[in-house]
Amino acid sequence: MSGSALKGTSRIILLGPPGAGKGTQAEMLSRELGVPYVSSGNLMRKYQEEESPLGRKIKGYTDQGLLVPDDIAIEMMLKEVLPPRNLGGFILDGFPRNIHQAEALDESLSRQGTSIDRVVLIKIEDVEELVRRLGGRVVCRRCQTPHNLNGASPGTEGVCHRCGGELYTRQDDVPETTKVRIKVYEMQTQPLIEYYNRTAKLLEVQGTGSVDDVSRRLVESFSA
Repeated sequence: MSGSALKGTSRIILLGPPGAGKGTQAEMLSRELGVPYVSSGNLMRKYQEEESPLGRKIKGYTDQGLLVPDDIAIEMMLKEVLPPRNLGGFILDGFPRNIHQAEALDESLSRQGTSIDRVVLIKIEDVEELVRRLGGRVVCRRCQTPHNLNGASPGTEGVCHRCGGELYTRQDDVPETTKVRIKVYEMQTQPLIEYYNRTAKLLEVQGTGSVDDVSRRLVESFSA
């Protein structure tokens, strides 16, 4: 299926370790294909900022670099992609994270007469590079846009270039927590590669290089 055939109704999953740039690439791909970008991390942070009972439960896990329980993640994400919202297409970042979540998503989509079109794995195998990237990341409290201090300046120091909000370092981006997150990814998320490889929907894209380089590879992979 070509990139043009995926426009408007694409149902795409992005996989990759913490620091692979999935959020940045998801936003660019969302503009390219004209479908919404749905981030599990952004949804969870929204709940935490509301300081609801659910938000406090989520915070207890994410502050330690751990994944939230499957039932919470599945409920949150299915509300975003199924009726009544019923998105015609979407790009998922951060979900599914394991085979149980993937099966729940596939079963729910099947009941709606749809399925996932493509699963893209952004590959970076150098753990120290991932830690370096995450160590330089700050996020806007208001719009959740990530900025990376290791690259180009994000604009006015401490201020989001998009909305003017305050920039901060997330607790799960400090080095100690980052290494825990990468280990959790390796143990729980990598089996998804085999799961989706069996469906012949898995594409692999090298995640090193500039943002534009990775974006070009990603779009080109749909036409390969």
